[in-house]
Amino acid sequence: MNKPEQSPMGLFERYLSLWVGLCIAAGVGLGIAAPNMFESIAAIEYASVNLVVAVFIWVMIYPMMVNVDFASLKDVGKKPKGLCITLVVNWLIKPFTMAALGILFFQYLFAGLVDPQDAKEYIAGMILLGVAPCTAMVFVWSQLVRGDANYTLVQVSINDIIMVFAFAPIAAFLLGVTDIVVPWETLLLSVVLYVVIPLAAGYVTRKMLDSSGNDEKISSFTGKVKPFSIMGLLATVVLLFGFQAQTIIDKPLIIGLIAVPLLIQSYGIFVIAYGWAYVWRVPFSTAAPAALIGTSNFFELAVAVAISLFGLNSGAALATVVGVLVEVPVMLSLVAIANRTRTLFSQD
Repeated sequence: MNKPEQSPMGLFERYLSLWVGLCIAAGVGLGIAAPNMFESIAAIEYASVNLVVAVFIWVMIYPMMVNVDFASLKDVGKKPKGLCITLVVNWLIKPFTMAALGILFFQYLFAGLVDPQDAKEYIAGMILLGVAPCTAMVFVWSQLVRGDANYTLVQVSINDIIMVFAFAPIAAFLLGVTDIVVPWETLLLSVVLYVVIPLAAGYVTRKMLDSSGNDEKISSFTGKVKPFSIMGLLATVVLLFGFQAQTIIDKPLIIGLIAVPLLIQSYGIFVIAYGWAYVWRVPFSTAAPAALIGTSNFFELAVAVAISLFGLNSGAALATVVGVLVEVPVMLSLVAIANRTRTLFSQD
């Protein structure tokens, strides 16, 4: 018998929703017990960017960017159908359906349950999630469905390059549609801080590690820094829910309300991408990762931009963190669906 493969998900990734839930509880508890501490942290900012949160977010994002291999772009012409599905879903469908769902639920279906100004910020947070395609965790989802690892890397690398140029214009357009005033300077600064700089740092690091031609150095390095990435995420969650503590105590229903359109969006996008791949006869090793990339979010970027644009204790920041809470259980359920329907696709 073959030796079972080691799970690509470590302890932190497998129980990420649990850790996030515990950090939410800790953040709310600390926010109620020590509000002055969070007010002091909130005051440490420059150009609308909170420096404490910025450090945590850089710690989150940098290890992910080391995984981006620009050399993989030479394979861009291989399996064009899978790449086409990924790009169309990520940039022409997902942001707009997320905006539409946010408006539907918070301006109409949930209109009597939330303050109109808060509703706009929740919609803004959901839009930022919709405009940020996944960068790192998608490698885990791809491994869990035994996807084509090299091609997944191609898809993620191209998405990251597009994100440098497309994130700000699409986000600004959709936020404008929802009547939210967009400070372009802050939005562009956020893209530079949380996409361009980490991507450049990841590229330089990868080149330095890869100079000897030993790919194991890159894997070893990313394995060592991955726990810091998760710790940065969890620390950010504690801070965000600490800032939002009083609002959450006063309005506990809000978390559930935000989760509803996010869940519909996730399963809906998966059905679109996976169904498209089936109709197009895309092999499973490409079809499953393509659908999962389109479904998953780069929530670290969404959190960072929401904080920069709307503030640490804003409804937009809260909505992006709820995205973190629902991400892992939803994606694991989609991985299970993909694996159970594997036989419907060719196995080339």
